Amino acid sequence: MASNPFFEPSGLPAGLPPFADIRDEHYEPAFERGMSEHLVAVARVAEDPEPPTFENTIEALETAAPLLTRVAAAFFTVSGADGRPPIRELEERMAPRLAAHEDAIHLNSRLFARIEAVHAAREELDDVSRYLVERYHSEFVLAGAALEPARKDELRVLNERLSELTTRFDANLVADTNALALHLTDASEVSGLEPDELSAARAAAAERGLDGWLITLVLPTGQPALARLDRSDVRARLLAASLARGSRGGEHDNRELLLEIVRLRARRARLLGFPNHAAAVLADETARTPEAVSAMLDRLAPAAARNARGEAEALTARLHAETGATGTLAAADWAWAAERERAARFDLDSSLLRPYLEADRVLRAGVFEAARRLYGLRFTERPDLVGYHEDVRIFEVADEQQVLGLYLLDLYTRDTKRGGAWMNSLVDRAGLLGQEQAVVVNNLNVPKPGPGEPTLLTLDSTETLFHEFGHALHGLFAATRHPKTAGTNVPRDFVEFPSQVNEMWVLWPEILASYARQVETGEPMPSDVADRLRDARRFGEGFSTTEYLAAAVLDQAWHRLSVEEADTVTDVAAFEAAALDAAGLAVPGVPPRYSSAYFAHVFAGGYSAAYYAYIWSEVLDADTVAWFEEHGGALRENGDRFRRLVLGVGGSKDPLEAYREFRGRDAAIEPLLERRGLS
Repeated sequence: MASNPFFEPSGLPAGLPPFADIRDEHYEPAFERGMSEHLVAVARVAEDPEPPTFENTIEALETAAPLLTRVAAAFFTVSGADGRPPIRELEERMAPRLAAHEDAIHLNSRLFARIEAVHAAREELDDVSRYLVERYHSEFVLAGAALEPARKDELRVLNERLSELTTRFDANLVADTNALALHLTDASEVSGLEPDELSAARAAAAERGLDGWLITLVLPTGQPALARLDRSDVRARLLAASLARGSRGGEHDNRELLLEIVRLRARRARLLGFPNHAAAVLADETARTPEAVSAMLDRLAPAAARNARGEAEALTARLHAETGATGTLAAADWAWAAERERAARFDLDSSLLRPYLEADRVLRAGVFEAARRLYGLRFTERPDLVGYHEDVRIFEVADEQQVLGLYLLDLYTRDTKRGGAWMNSLVDRAGLLGQEQAVVVNNLNVPKPGPGEPTLLTLDSTETLFHEFGHALHGLFAATRHPKTAGTNVPRDFVEFPSQVNEMWVLWPEILASYARQVETGEPMPSDVADRLRDARRFGEGFSTTEYLAAAVLDQAWHRLSVEEADTVTDVAAFEAAALDAAGLAVPGVPPRYSSAYFAHVFAGGYSAAYYAYIWSEVLDADTVAWFEEHGGALRENGDRFRRLVLGVGGSKDPLEAYREFRGRDAAIEPLLERRGLS
């Protein structure tokens, strides 16, 4: 292991990990040495005989874990995007060890005493340093630093067990998602799919040694193919497979795992002095309390459910007219009927849009072009640099003054990748560490077509690419002195704001005209089609808002349980049904965006008690879109202002204060209500 590539800082541009040299066997010894070095550095801070100061305590902690930071960033990027069996096995082994390591830092009494001393004298510091101290103090308190020794021991046990359970939940979900992919062998079963979708499904089947077609599952309940598959029985099988993930018995069933997670989180919250897990999480978010979250969700739910029921009436009539069927609209038929209703109302056929959404052109002439107009960015592909998988593309990103870093795009789905779409950072721009450039990664799960076939996106996946790139911009722009405030290190209910703002450019006239060109002829999308797309923007908002709010309500319902209440819940499906009914969101035909057994955001990711963050951030987003519209749209001066006052500050100041400085006031909710059809 003397030649372990993690043991020295990367010599590649922007500190990109040397993936060409990294082998699976390098991770574990790098983790071990990294944790050991980190503990030594922390002990040096805790035992420092000098009086505590910002420099010898807070900044010393900021520089204490270079090796551990390097290996963790690379490993968790790979485990999410290319989690082969050796990586998954190591992740399960490392999860409790890393949890114990975090506790060794946060529960160090001498270290916390020094942080408290710096915190007590924080008014003597400049604004940025004071805010960092407050974040450190809050983090340590919420991690249990102020507990009595016996309670700290109990907390350590809970944290290790929770890390094991959440890691296993994710592994189960990946395995069951792969196992439940819909295998079809009769051509009539795939009738309605587009040629590129058929190509991708055939390639997915061939990769597993199967004949016919394989429709792989995306993370949310709704599957894209439901809008196009002609046969209602096949649609029903596909939705049933999606809903069954993690809850059909056997080794990959997640129900008992999630019940134990809920119970342990409730116990941990009580240890920390909170009535429930949601209260503990929200104490460090901009929302502050579960009551504030509930007030928003309760305000939106009735109107969303009303709109969804109105849509159901129209779609039921459409289904009957198109098929001669009778009866109510099934959930599996909703997307199919919605496509035909959209076509009738707006003369829009989504299948005819796909040839105008070729992935590379969307990326270069859409996503990158918007960033060029707004921020003056240039993108240069770097085929000489190696990613963690052959599908990863790497681009150098620069503005007029400097190279900002590297952008990695991992577009395609595969069996080793977890579902959904996400951004993560490999390197943050932190001046204290001498890191002047960032390395950011976007992952999507677009089906990969057969050799020689173009990758055609749906409008939804186009929006997802713009969304995730908004996170990437945040990571590239946020250059601060301290690692803890660099990049996207902001509260969870603010982190989605920049990404949601970036979605506005998908249908912005100049940007759409730049990228929406027919894949074979290069002809631009007809202007009347573009106009109809914008006119149809609010179509289906009743469904989409209701399915989202249902998931957010489930997250809050699970995590607002007290210890005693959590111990009484034994039936996951019954709990879900009761929670949705109580919220007025039990709308026939509209299942939650995520059911509990495959709700990876909250039972395997970082969004527990915080899935509300998307709609919370969307208040800021919709208000910001209104500001751009008032000030002329995709203009450089507008982008520069947004970059300087919001994106560029990272987590170095209160995010709502940063927003007020940008907007000149607090955000208004009216633009969100108008966008969602809830006003």
